[in-house]
Amino acid sequence: MSAQRPRIVCQFSCGAASAVATKLALAQYGATHDVQIINAFLANEEADNRRFAQDCEAWFGRPITVLRDEKYGADATEVFRRERYMKNQYGAPCTKILKRRLLDTWKQPGDVMVFGFTAEEVGRFEDFLERNPDRPSIAPLIERGLGKEDCKAMIQRAGIELPLMYRMGYENANCIGCVKGGEGYFRAIREDFPEQFEALCVIQDDLGSGSYLFRNRDTNVRFSLRDLGEGPVRRNEKIPSCSFFCEMAEADIIASA
Repeated sequence: MSAQRPRIVCQFSCGAASAVATKLALAQYGATHDVQIINAFLANEEADNRRFAQDCEAWFGRPITVLRDEKYGADATEVFRRERYMKNQYGAPCTKILKRRLLDTWKQPGDVMVFGFTAEEVGRFEDFLERNPDRPSIAPLIERGLGKEDCKAMIQRAGIELPLMYRMGYENANCIGCVKGGEGYFRAIREDFPEQFEALCVIQDDLGSGSYLFRNRDTNVRFSLRDLGEGPVRRNEKIPSCSFFCEMAEADIIASA
């Protein structure tokens, strides 16, 4: 009997890059390998992400396995509240708890990870491979020289409407009010999603200055979202992708630096 082939694991994050990376992996390995598509449900994503997931599932011609955290209700704000922080030098607790821990309970030895790194992120992928030589990984978008805008165009040419966050001008379809965003991004969130913005303000009220995301450039004093002043609004601000695997790569790079 021949040895069982490793699973090819695609993490679909309701973004254009992960969707195209999944489609390419299916085209290359679908007939010869066990290709799995997984998605982490997050209560804080814009609701249209679920419509996009359904459209992509039909495009893939394969089911998407949706993983959902139960302890925190798949809710990033609940993670912040109960873990007592929003972000530190190692990243955001929501990613670790609502995504990475889910993957750890689901994955199997030998799984080959499909990364959604785009052509603009070759350096990040190379750093990951150098630091993790024993972790099988492929990056279909880099292999084909596809950038983020290429991925968006391919999704649209497939007849699939991009998630609402993209259509509003945001760089990605992360949770509404991603704590990795900058001041310009949060000014946009304050305008477009005041309820979610206020929910994060309430958490910072409770947690105190240790949870503040920004620092005054002149005084070097941290300040809360409530004190976010007027200034440029940047819906297209670049924020790191929020998939299982890209986040794992970033965490490993930071930890070993």
